[in-house]
Amino acid sequence: MRLPRAASAFFAMFVLLCSVSFAANQAACTFNTFSAPTGYSLAQVNGISDDGTVVGQLEDIKTGSFVAFSRSAAGKFTVYSAPNSLFTWFNRRNPVGVNVGSYLDAARTPHVHGLSQSGAKYVVVDYPNATNTWVYGINRAGAIVGNFAKGTATKGFELNSGKYTVIGYPGALVTTPQAISDTGFVVGSYFDGALYHGFTWKSGSFKTIDYPRARFGTVLTDLNSSGVIVGNHLSSDHAYGFIYRSNAMANIAYPGAKNATAGGINKSGVISGQIYFSATNTIGYTAVCK
Repeated sequence: MRLPRAASAFFAMFVLLCSVSFAANQAACTFNTFSAPTGYSLAQVNGISDDGTVVGQLEDIKTGSFVAFSRSAAGKFTVYSAPNSLFTWFNRRNPVGVNVGSYLDAARTPHVHGLSQSGAKYVVVDYPNATNTWVYGINRAGAIVGNFAKGTATKGFELNSGKYTVIGYPGALVTTPQAISDTGFVVGSYFDGALYHGFTWKSGSFKTIDYPRARFGTVLTDLNSSGVIVGNHLSSDHAYGFIYRSNAMANIAYPGAKNATAGGINKSGVISGQIYFSATNTIGYTAVCK
């Protein structure tokens, strides 16, 4: 089962917690699918920008190494590896073409670092004094969200205009913000030791959004400017994508596939993700779902 990727002051506050559950139907989706470029397989299909560019991670079939990719709406792949890295991946791309993600360095004792990349320019994002930093989301203004490991804690953060704000769900072992909207709403997941729970967050206030009866929990992966959210529920041995809008959930399913995951959604409502026929037979997709 593919579980969510984990993960200078702490803050303590009481928050409004609203737990919600929904009955889910199957969404009516129109899919466009794509395969990895020659010599690679798809490892992750993550976010999609407003111009239809999809980002994620590829595995080099010959070497077993992992590199980040962007794929234009016209189908052109661009591959990227951070300098001196073992693995690199992109999670999100904002409307002005900035990719964010993470990489594992090639040091004797490797560490994970966040990164922001556009063209030949890249910036390393390391939460102060953290052991590892992951970056998952970016909005149009350049505000970034991710999480960091420090000691035994893995908490989330927002980085906006050079200022870090900790995002830590009260009592959670891990908090992972996945995306941030242009209005500052954050979606992601937290792990309470038993289940993953989806959440929204803004200005210190959390709301929990759980897919009903998901065996291992819920992860929210992205939201768009209209407030439509996509995510995955973790059930059986797979992650299953869904779309959440107007207080209703609908599953994303591809005919003949074991499961389909949801990685991102753009302002036009186009969803990106991955379709699995088996563990080794997978393709990417973009889709519009009603």
